[in-house]
Amino acid sequence: MCKNATYKPDGGWIEPPSDIQPALDGRASADAIVIGAGFAGLSTALELRARGADVIVLESRFAGFGASGRNAGYLAGGQGLDYHLFMKRLDRAQVSEIVRYFEEGVSYVEGKLEQYDIDCDYHRSGLIRAGIHPSQEKRLRANMQLGIELGAPAEYLDGAAMRDRGIPPAFLFGYATPGGGTLNPGKYVRGLRRTALERGVRLFEDSPLQAWSGGKTIEARTLNGVAGAPHLVMAANAFSPKLGLLRDKVVPLRVSAIETEPLSQDQRASLGWPNAEGITTQHLVMESHRLTARNTLVITTKRLGYAYGSSTPEQPDTDTYRQLEIALRERFPTLREVGVEASWSGYISFAYDGLPVVGVTGEHDNVRYTAGCSGHGVGTQSLVGLILGEWICGNEHRFLPALRHATPKTLPEPLQWVAMKGLLGAAHMADEHVNRKVRRRG
Repeated sequence: MCKNATYKPDGGWIEPPSDIQPALDGRASADAIVIGAGFAGLSTALELRARGADVIVLESRFAGFGASGRNAGYLAGGQGLDYHLFMKRLDRAQVSEIVRYFEEGVSYVEGKLEQYDIDCDYHRSGLIRAGIHPSQEKRLRANMQLGIELGAPAEYLDGAAMRDRGIPPAFLFGYATPGGGTLNPGKYVRGLRRTALERGVRLFEDSPLQAWSGGKTIEARTLNGVAGAPHLVMAANAFSPKLGLLRDKVVPLRVSAIETEPLSQDQRASLGWPNAEGITTQHLVMESHRLTARNTLVITTKRLGYAYGSSTPEQPDTDTYRQLEIALRERFPTLREVGVEASWSGYISFAYDGLPVVGVTGEHDNVRYTAGCSGHGVGTQSLVGLILGEWICGNEHRFLPALRHATPKTLPEPLQWVAMKGLLGAAHMADEHVNRKVRRRG
């Protein structure tokens, strides 16, 4: 399985740009330094530039390398979150405001696509959360209803309603969200990069951060240069722990994807699925299934991985690719002969409470950070750029108070490795139990 697929180390949506920007060489200064040129970093840089700030962005490889260029490309709002996990730590009013933050992320991105003239194959279809076995219905409906009460709209779809919409029959029931949809995340982040360069952001690619020091003026050192500024934004997401920040707050988790070869006209017609909504499943570790503008099917997640010491090794995950191909064949039996053309893996960051991690640190409160997007990073890690940009400029965005909370501490090694392996292993086993029940139903 997947033996003929091409492993794409940079992800299936993006390749290094032809105009890669020169690495930092020598000394440079600015009003703010941003570490990481993904959704969060570029959005922050653009918001700061809009307020007149001089901004340096340091990127280890090229803009979009990392989670921004490797995710599934879902622009999702507040449905599909683990609200019960949130509400163990926060009161209902704060959770509701966080859900609204997720919802607002959709509108923010849609506005920026128009403002920046970014063509990223955005398909405003809404999204579907689906069950593949009757045992998933109770939990799905309960989560949907709680999400509605917290401010995330949705409509329940029974089996008849799913068939009326032409959703492939493996997905028995579910709910639809009215906003958001799917996009090409590589084209989106590349559009942010183009706009940032046009508007005067100083982007240094091939400039991995080697070390940074605090103080009234923060210095960020790369292999051949030093950048100084009174403010620093850490927007490196899952790579933040190895850069000396958030090691006690977030855990890097590996996610994976496969992409089919282009579907023939008959193969595409066999699916139905006329509105091509992105579909995620009610597994503990979801499957995601989406069609692309290049007429392929991308399937992601299914299994999560943790590497000892919060490291982020860049390597293929062949076991997960096999599991993703099994999901492809089981959910879409008419595609049993379609080939798998590509596979890739990357890292997201996760906090133990599943909540976004946004805050400030440093002796002079001039180091801000963002991570932990609960699998909804396209919207939230774009909108966080506005929040951080306003915060640095002395204004508090309406969502900032809700995003302030005490993140649970991660564990020291080897305890964290043991805990993560145990939790993920149990979730994978529970999901496979559901899959076996589906196979028995036949």
